[in-house]
Amino acid sequence: MEAAHEAVRSALSELDLEWEESDDGFVVTIPGARKLKTEVAVMIGRHAVQVRAFIARHPDENLSGTYGWLLQRNLKLRGVAFATDRLGDIYLIGNVQVQTVTAYQIDALLGEIAEAADESFNPILELGFASSIRKEWQWRLDRGESTTNLAAFEHLRPDRD
Repeated sequence: MEAAHEAVRSALSELDLEWEESDDGFVVTIPGARKLKTEVAVMIGRHAVQVRAFIARHPDENLSGTYGWLLQRNLKLRGVAFATDRLGDIYLIGNVQVQTVTAYQIDALLGEIAEAADESFNPILELGFASSIRKEWQWRLDRGESTTNLAAFEHLRPDRD
């Protein structure tokens, strides 16, 4: 397992990312444009190195549409896949055998998570939280609050319906 720790450490030291080491692995922070920050746990186990990133909480609505979209999106991913936990929260996960892990594989997995998290974030929000986004628009409009961070969801603005 020490070789796996060294491979991960080597990969992270070459990347321009914030990270810290813990007893069972690493925590890496990946910046994004749509999902501003994705925290990735890189856990080194006896048989596998797993990367796991929280993407969104359990959708409020349209579960079948949201989860169906995630399954279809999995067809386009390399080395990682969307998954849900027992609460229905959405994650990206990937695994590499501990004996064969390389810095290149870790870099590739983190890159795939960064791309998938950022590209998928707004569609997940729109599919699973559209009513909440509409309410947030209305609340901000009623109070004259900034709507800058809702710009990606302009089409859900209540006065546009």
